Amino acid sequence: MCCLIYKFLLILTQKMQISFLKILPENALKFVSKKMRICVKNFAQLQSLKYFYENAPQYAIVAAESLLGVALHQGTSFPVGKVDFLDLYPLNFREFLCAMGEKQFVSMLDSCDTQMVTVFKTKYIERLREYYFVGGMPEVVKDFSEKKDYNRVRAIQKNLINYYQQDFSKHAEIKLVPRLNLVWNSIPMQLAKENKKYIYGQVREGSRAKDFELAIQWLLDCGLIHKVQRIQKPDLPLKAYIDFDAFKLFLVDIGLLIAMTDLDAKVIIEGNKIFTEFKGALTEQYILQQLISDVGVIPYYYSTQNSKGEIDFLVQGKTSVIPIEVKAEENLKAKSLKAFCEKYQPSYAVRTSMSDYREQDWMTNIPLYAVKWIKNYVNQ
Repeated sequence: MCCLIYKFLLILTQKMQISFLKILPENALKFVSKKMRICVKNFAQLQSLKYFYENAPQYAIVAAESLLGVALHQGTSFPVGKVDFLDLYPLNFREFLCAMGEKQFVSMLDSCDTQMVTVFKTKYIERLREYYFVGGMPEVVKDFSEKKDYNRVRAIQKNLINYYQQDFSKHAEIKLVPRLNLVWNSIPMQLAKENKKYIYGQVREGSRAKDFELAIQWLLDCGLIHKVQRIQKPDLPLKAYIDFDAFKLFLVDIGLLIAMTDLDAKVIIEGNKIFTEFKGALTEQYILQQLISDVGVIPYYYSTQNSKGEIDFLVQGKTSVIPIEVKAEENLKAKSLKAFCEKYQPSYAVRTSMSDYREQDWMTNIPLYAVKWIKNYVNQ
């Protein structure tokens, strides 16, 4: 095993053109975090890292790779107990602000100073609309932070979408590829519906669950989509009341979703009177990403059996279930949320919108640019 470790390090140093003597335990983490990506290209190589854990624990090894190569391995075992995981997501809105060089606005959000945040409302909304179009894919954000060019943003996003679809053919069985493309391309259309529950028959006429279940699971395993399950009863724990037959699908990134629809930047940044219904879908996509990567919760949704009175998202707090209604602009009507609260009497209820922070007897309005504040209720 020691020979294998030495050989592995030797290969690393030869590829990096760096002296083996420079890879010391105290700087190994810095070295591999910058260089390892080109070496860990498949699951078998990840498996080989267990020898560092067992025979060279003084080395801190960090390996970054796409889920496409890890989740879809065949014929190999996993180094159980030898690997710690950290899920990486597209940049959330607060991270986007940091990338734009505006950490002071992040600090303001983190302070939960609602009055001060309201003073800078116009700035937050301006950056939020930019985030809607740019999204959080690192390469896209980096380029936009340097060039501020929406055409370049769209070109990079289109390339990423093409790369993903090429990976379908590379990693999936040939017979599955057409169904992967059908599911992938159907997501904007499914989200554009008033009832956003995923309908197999709208992907291809006459289709049923058995036709696309494997394709959906493939995309989930690869981290390219998010699945939001319906909850039949809003009680703790939410996982105990999942309806596995009803769900919504979202993309991994709001910028990629907009790129797939070919919406122009001007429509997103300045608005358009015919851009109404899909604006709600984009806002739900945005809230979903913030709940997962910034608030750190698993989102579900609630509706009655006849799909009326839908609550856009439900999240589980330490001692309560928190309903969240999503509004794209300053519309403060919340009929479904009010009916839900009257029936189930939740400890906390949230409406997100472009309106300012305000507390009412039965719910709290949180601005869309301050979704992180929901965590205060989750931790109660």
